[in-house]
Amino acid sequence: MNRRNFLLSSVASIASTSVYAQMNHHGDSYERLNQAGLISRPPLADTQAVFDSPAPKAINPGKWIARASLPLPRSEMAWATEMNGRMHLIGGYGEQRVDRSYHHIYDPQKNIWIVTTPLPSGANHVGVVTIDKKVYAIGGYIEQNRKPRADCYVYSDSLDKWERIAPMPSAAGSIACVSINNKLHAIGGAVGDTTDTKKSIGTHLVYDPIADSWEKRAPMHTPRDHVGAVSHQGLIHVIGGRVDNFHTNSNLHHVYIAQSDRWEARNPLPTARSGHGAVILDNKIFVMGGEGTNRVFGQNEAYDISKDSWEQYAPMPTPRHGLGAVVIGRSIYVAGGGAVMGGGIQTSINEAFTLQA
Repeated sequence: MNRRNFLLSSVASIASTSVYAQMNHHGDSYERLNQAGLISRPPLADTQAVFDSPAPKAINPGKWIARASLPLPRSEMAWATEMNGRMHLIGGYGEQRVDRSYHHIYDPQKNIWIVTTPLPSGANHVGVVTIDKKVYAIGGYIEQNRKPRADCYVYSDSLDKWERIAPMPSAAGSIACVSINNKLHAIGGAVGDTTDTKKSIGTHLVYDPIADSWEKRAPMHTPRDHVGAVSHQGLIHVIGGRVDNFHTNSNLHHVYIAQSDRWEARNPLPTARSGHGAVILDNKIFVMGGEGTNRVFGQNEAYDISKDSWEQYAPMPTPRHGLGAVVIGRSIYVAGGGAVMGGGIQTSINEAFTLQA
């Protein structure tokens, strides 16, 4: 049985779990959405790659290192989440389909990927977040960046099992999901069954896991999707994203104050983009990757929360969008993503950023 068939049979079987470890080989880490088979890095990826940031340079720029590749090239899973010291990547594009139910777990201590119980139904741009040692998967699209669903699920690591929870009041994809006080905040996203009718929304919903119910909160001032979002000390930071499409990317940066149910502006993101990662490390919000018109960004810009200011750090060696990014320990792990604008090329590349010498 070849590697691909082995992986597929593992994903198809709920009871099956497999382990996969391979260091990145950038020459054969890519695959087309419309054609099977691994390919070398396409020339267009180099043409569209952007690394320059207008932000001042950090004193310690940090560094990136290659880590074990994903079991297969994939993208548009819409972020990732950390639980128990491991990264969870769920759904997305891969193997010539856009409605995959993949569930890959990365263990940085062993530098291995685990192929485990897939989503009950596949989708791309699924919002994910961890609450009380469970992973929540919210909404997503069942066609290529369109035709959203309201379906939501929760995964128990100890049981290795997904369960359906109350659906969102209305369907949406590419939603930002974060948690505060053990409640899930689902912010923004996009709706529309066709490319022509797709629109960003500013909706802000809160899910209570105990009550298994949704409530509305103050919406974003500017509707956006494909944003970066993190929660920190009772605030939710929503950064960048797109207004309807990546031709109208935003550099907006707002915080949601839960206690007063209101939004405030903060210093904007230096490089407007969408489909980027956003994580917290050392009291700073690191924002990496993303895409724009004929652009795929490698920029790694960090927001100092206490100073309301931005700096640039070492950019990603491999610019990508629609990636998964989490902090585990003292490192940022960035896996998968699209190497060219749009969803035409996926990659299995996994790179880690650290500030340590």
